[in-house]
Amino acid sequence: MTQPAIGDTAPDFSLPRDGGEMVNLSDFKGKKVVLYFYPKDDTPGCTKEAIGFTDMADAFAAEDTVVLGVSKDSVKKHDKFVAKHDLKIALLSDEEGDVCERYGTWVEKSMYGKTYMGIERATYLIGADGKIAQAWRKVKVPGHVEAVLEAVRAA
Repeated sequence: MTQPAIGDTAPDFSLPRDGGEMVNLSDFKGKKVVLYFYPKDDTPGCTKEAIGFTDMADAFAAEDTVVLGVSKDSVKKHDKFVAKHDLKIALLSDEEGDVCERYGTWVEKSMYGKTYMGIERATYLIGADGKIAQAWRKVKVPGHVEAVLEAVRAA
């Protein structure tokens, strides 16, 4: 499993978002993109992270930056999650796991001594040139959104 390195061109993709509309990474050429991968809608850490990005959505927009969340949840689950928490960011559905694979976030995890495959919480900052500007792996939610915003402002 490989993951794109800083300086690599970000792997392009086309995925459905909450609401069902298709989103292509290439649609955002010339803008910065925060692409964050998270395990599951409506779980405590994922909810905190999504609300954090929503709370800072205007600050990211002011930096000409789009925030996209990606999980393997269906569009229908994303719609419920967005409605329940009044989220203001696009949530993309990667049910097949293809984009998770290409960004190296589909990994073996372990909990209570059992190993299983799941999405590693990770965030990529993609520059306006379409290249990976920064990557955060094994993200811890507290303080993460602020760290990403700081990196966006510095980019």
